[in-house]
Amino acid sequence: MSPPKLTPMLQQYLEIKEQYPGTILFYRMGDFYEMFFEDAELASKVLGITLTSRSHKDDANKIPMCGVPFHAVSGYLGKMVKAGYRVAICEQVEDPKAAKGIVKREVIRVVSPGVTTEDQLLDAKNDCYVSALVLTKKSNKELLAGLAFVDISTGRFQLAEIAYPHNNPASLVDTFTRMRPAELLIAQDECKQLAPITEQLSSELGQLCLTPRPDFQFETEAATTTLTEHFKTSNLAGFGCDQFTVAINAAGALLHYLHETQKTELAHIKQLTPLHQSGYLIIDDSSRRNLELTETLIGGQRQGSLLAALDATQTPMGARLLRRWLLFPLQDKQSIEGRLESVEELIHNGEIRRNLQQLLSEVYDLERLCSRLVLGHGNARDMAAIKTSLAGLPSLHHLLAQCSAPLLIQMTESFDVLADLHELIDAAIRDDAPISLREGKLICEGYNEELDHLLLLLRDGKKLILDLETKERERSGISKLKVGYNKVFGYYFEVSRAQAANLPEDYIRKQTLVNAERFITPELKELENSIITAQDRRLELEYELFSEVREKLTEQDHRLLQTAEILAQIDVLTNFAELAVKHRYCRPTLDQSRSLDIQEGRHPVIERSLPPGRFVPNDVHLDQEAQEVLIITGPNMAGKSTVLRQTALIVLMAHIGSFVPAESAELCLVDRIFTRVGAMDDLRHGQSTFMVEMNETANILNNATTDSLVILDEIGRGTSTYDGLSIAWAVAEELAQKDKLGVKTLFATHYHELTDLAATNSRIKNFSIAVKEWNDTIIFLHKLIQGATNRSYGIQVASLAGVPDHVIKRASEILKNIELGEYTPQGEPKIAKSAGRKKIAPQPRQMALFAPPYSPTVDFLSSLQPDDMTPREALELLYKAVELAQKE
Repeated sequence: MSPPKLTPMLQQYLEIKEQYPGTILFYRMGDFYEMFFEDAELASKVLGITLTSRSHKDDANKIPMCGVPFHAVSGYLGKMVKAGYRVAICEQVEDPKAAKGIVKREVIRVVSPGVTTEDQLLDAKNDCYVSALVLTKKSNKELLAGLAFVDISTGRFQLAEIAYPHNNPASLVDTFTRMRPAELLIAQDECKQLAPITEQLSSELGQLCLTPRPDFQFETEAATTTLTEHFKTSNLAGFGCDQFTVAINAAGALLHYLHETQKTELAHIKQLTPLHQSGYLIIDDSSRRNLELTETLIGGQRQGSLLAALDATQTPMGARLLRRWLLFPLQDKQSIEGRLESVEELIHNGEIRRNLQQLLSEVYDLERLCSRLVLGHGNARDMAAIKTSLAGLPSLHHLLAQCSAPLLIQMTESFDVLADLHELIDAAIRDDAPISLREGKLICEGYNEELDHLLLLLRDGKKLILDLETKERERSGISKLKVGYNKVFGYYFEVSRAQAANLPEDYIRKQTLVNAERFITPELKELENSIITAQDRRLELEYELFSEVREKLTEQDHRLLQTAEILAQIDVLTNFAELAVKHRYCRPTLDQSRSLDIQEGRHPVIERSLPPGRFVPNDVHLDQEAQEVLIITGPNMAGKSTVLRQTALIVLMAHIGSFVPAESAELCLVDRIFTRVGAMDDLRHGQSTFMVEMNETANILNNATTDSLVILDEIGRGTSTYDGLSIAWAVAEELAQKDKLGVKTLFATHYHELTDLAATNSRIKNFSIAVKEWNDTIIFLHKLIQGATNRSYGIQVASLAGVPDHVIKRASEILKNIELGEYTPQGEPKIAKSAGRKKIAPQPRQMALFAPPYSPTVDFLSSLQPDDMTPREALELLYKAVELAQKE
C-alpha cells in the first residue's frame, strides 16, 4: 500500500506538529480549526464530533480529519483541556489574499490544564496553578524538594523548599494538596525516579496533567538566567528567594515553559514570592478533609463546606482570596487583630458596608481581565468590563476614606482609582463592541480623526458625491453638470458636448458620447477611492487603535493588579462583617494564655442547614492546667462530632480574621489543628480503615505541640475491642502528658472505660452529650455536660434509624444477657439465651470456704498449647493427663 499523498498544506501541518510534541494541534483553515491523523481520531472522541477524511471515502490511504468552527473554539478547547490534553493553537499569520503559495501559519500559544486564561476553563472562585518540582538529596535520611507555582491568569508566582524523610513525603504532598495545581512539570530524566511521588500526587489531586520538560531548563544557571532576565534584576535577593537554590531551579523551568507556550513577555508576572511554611496555622490535608474546609468529605462538593458557608463575596478576586486565607490562616496576632478591627468597624457602620458591597458587585474579575490584556488575548468586551469595574472606584475610595481602622486606612492610602485608565477606555472603546477584533465597531467616534472620516465615508458616501457635484456646478458655472457611475469608469462628471469647452483645466476627459462628454477630476477619483477602500481601511485602523489602547493599559498593569488586590481584601472583610451581622457572630478575643474558652459555640455550616433557633449551642473550655483533655462520651447522633468540629472551625475562623459563631470566644493562638475523625478505607493507597486511623494518629502524636489543638473522634474502632481500647487509652494518656505540659484535646469515644482516665490525671476531664430517656426511646438534647455516661443507647438509635422491631427486641435481650455475665451456671453462653427458649432451672452453688488444693493434672493441662500440636502429639499428651489424674 502506497503512503498517503501529502499536499503542501499537510506538509506544513506535520512540520508544525513536530515542533509541539504531546499536544493536539488546532490548525486554522479559514473559518475552522482542523485536526488530522491521530489528533483527529482522538479529538473526535473527546469532542463528540464527526471524524471524516481528507481524501475520497473509498481511498485506502484516506487521512483522518475533523474540525471545529473558529467562532466556537473556546467550548471545544475547554473540553480538550478538561480531559487533560494540551492544545497548540495554530493561526494564519498572513493575509490569504497576499500569500504566495501556502498561507503562513504559526502556533500563537499552547493551552494546557494549568496554563489557560479562557473563561470557560477557569473556575472564577479558585486559583489555577501550574507547578514544577525538583528533588535533590539533602542528607542520608532527608530529601529536599524545590517547588514553584504560577497562576498565569493572575500573575501570582510562588516558590518553596521542603525537606522531608526519604520514606515520608507527607509534608510535600500536603503543600501540593493545599495549592492543588492542575499541571506538574518535571525533568525528563527524572520521570522514573519521581514516579512514586507523581503517582501519589495524581491520586491525591485527581486529574493531574504531568508534563516532562528538557533537563537543562532545571539546571541552576539556566533557571537563574531565565528568572533574572524576566525580572530585569542581577539576582533574586530582592524577592527574598536567593537562598532557595533548589526551588529556583523549579521556578526557572516553570517560567521558561510559560514563555514557550504563551509566546509573550508575561509582563503581569512581576514578582517571585516565597511560600513560607512558618507564620501560618498549619492544617494538614487529612484535617482539611475531616473538617470539610473547602469541599465535603462525601462527594467532594463545595456546597456544604466551610468555604461555601463563609463565601458571600461580591467579586471573583474576593472569593479566591477568601479561599487562600482559609488554607493559610494567620498566626501573627497583630495581623489577625488588624482584620478583626476592620470587620468590627464595618459591622458598626452598616451604611458604608452595604454601599461598599453594592459597588463591589459591579466589579468584574480585574486580575484575570488584566492578565488577558497583557497576554494579548483580551478583546473589547474585556475592556468594557474593566471600564465598568473602574467606574465605581472613586465612590468606593470615598467610602473607604471614612473608615478609621488601621488596615482600612492603609488600603485607602494605597488605593488608586485609575481615573485616567477609565477615561481612556471610555473615550476609545464602544460599549457594544463585538468579541471579534477584526469585524470593526470597536472604537468610538470622536477618538480618532481618520477613523471618523472613514465612518463618514461609509455612512454618507453618496451624500459626499452629491455635495461634490453641487460644488463643481458652482465652480464650472454649468448648472446641468451631473455625477454618474458605471462599472468601467466608476464615478464621473457628465456635461453636454457644447458645454465641455467651459470646464476647468483639471477636468480629464474619459469618454465621448453622441451628445455628451464624461470627465473625471483628481478630487472625484480620490473621493471614489476613499469610499471604495474605506471599509477595509476602517477594519485595519480599528484593530490598530484597539491594539494601541491595549498596549497603554498593559503598561499600567501593575496599577490594575494593585487595585484588584485591595478590592479583594475589602470584599473579604465586608463579607466577614455581613456574615457576622446576619448570623450573630462575635469578635474573638485573642490572648497570650494557653486556653480556649468558647461560650455558646455553634457549627457555622450545620447551623445554616437547620430552621432558625433549632441548633443547640455548646460551651467548650480547654486549658493546660485543669481541663486539657476532654473525654466525651454519648450515643451516636447525639452531636459529639459536631461539638468537636465546631470547636476546631471556630479556632480556625479566628485565625483568618473572621468573627466566630459563638456568644463569646477567648482564644489563644494555636500552631496546628489536628483531626482524626471518622473511619474510611483508603483504597487508592491500599490501606484499611485501621491503617488510615493509625497513620493519622501517628502524625498527631509525632507532630502535635503544647500549642496545638487536637480533635479525636473514635480512635481504635478499626480493630478488635480490646486492642482499640488499649490504643485509645495510651493515645489519650500521651496527649495529656506530652512534653510535660500536654496538648489541648477533645476526644470523643464509645469506649466508656476511657472515663477512668480522669482518675489518673487531673488535667483529664469527663464530659458527655446529654440525652433524655422517655417511653423506651431517647431524645437527643445535643448539650455537652460535665460527667461521663456509661450507656451508648445504640439499640435506641437503631430503632430511630428504622431497624425492624423484632430485631430491636432481640438485640435488647442479648444486651441484657451480656450485662448479666457471659455464661449460665450450666455453661451455656448467655448471649444465646432468649425469652422464647426453654428455661433451665439454675442449680444452687456454694462458694468454697478454702482454696482448692494443688492439682498436677490441672497444672499440666494449663501449660499446653493445643494450636501448636500435631494430632499424634495431642493423643500422647491426653494419655499422660489421664495417667496424672489416676495418680491423684
